[in-house]
Amino acid sequence: MPVRVTLDALIVAKGLKARDLAAEVGLSETQLSLFRSGKVKGIRFRTLARLCAALDCKPGDLLDYDFDADDLNVPDEAD
Repeated sequence: MPVRVTLDALIVAKGLKARDLAAEVGLSETQLSLFRSGKVKGIRFRTLARLCAALDCKPGDLLDYDFDADDLNVPDEAD
């Protein structure tokens, strides 16, 4: 998938520990780890807002997108 989670780079740039960020945001370390690795299919806007508040950033700082024209042709997966 061309959408990539760039949270790790931001954590390093801010000099934080993922454990401390998870506690501040109210996530388990496992939940934060799954998001960091891109293994989740979605994230609640409230969680995204909490991450942004804790990291003093915008959602675009946590996610990146590599253009792929096929994204326009692939049907969404059924949940």
